[in-house]
Amino acid sequence: MLSDTLNEGLARYRIGEKIRALRKEKTLGLVQLGRHTGLSPAMLSKIERGQLFPTLPTLLRIALVFGVGLDHFFVEEKRPRVAVVRAKDRIRLPADPDADAPAYLFESLDFPVTERRMEAYYAEFPPGAPASEPHRHDGAELVYVTAGRLAVTVAGEETLLAAGDAISFESGEPHSYRQDGRAAAEAGAAATGSAATRPTSPARAVSLLMRIKNPRSSIHGRRMPSTVVSTRFR
Repeated sequence: MLSDTLNEGLARYRIGEKIRALRKEKTLGLVQLGRHTGLSPAMLSKIERGQLFPTLPTLLRIALVFGVGLDHFFVEEKRPRVAVVRAKDRIRLPADPDADAPAYLFESLDFPVTERRMEAYYAEFPPGAPASEPHRHDGAELVYVTAGRLAVTVAGEETLLAAGDAISFESGEPHSYRQDGRAAAEAGAAATGSAATRPTSPARAVSLLMRIKNPRSSIHGRRMPSTVVSTRFR
């Protein structure tokens, strides 16, 4: 069973529609195509309607009938790029996998996007968590607080934000975050610049995962999922 995120990613290629277009161009019926490929008409019908995604060997059988390569089915048409990330498919990671009490936990909101113009995150700052280490990166950043209170320090100047408040700043300046008050703080953040525009790197994901001693352990009473994203909250 494929996750909603994978289903939506594969649906973007419109494989079924491309097979139907090839079949119509050759004036073949489903039964005839089934004889050529060894696949049942029922299966072919489900594939064409997008109810079933073919395996690569199955798709290769179909491609050979029409004299096209596999790449024919994976060339995206010029369409607006849309990436949907379901809450259940995201993973929560600590800001510092080696810290006993990380400054915050974060989830990537745009991890399926391969060439990003920005990076977007949801972050939670547990009560009593230490301030994050000051850091900097190219571009700009916007933080919007959805719950609790969050202190954001930019270039040595601290600003206290409450739920509904937002702050934007040039992220080339040293900046850090700190939970304030008794309740956890929650925020959404978006960052632009060189960190956002570089393609997703699997090596970054592996490196981060290797640093996590027990990726399914509980952090502040919350269980971490077993999958991993490839970037971290800036």
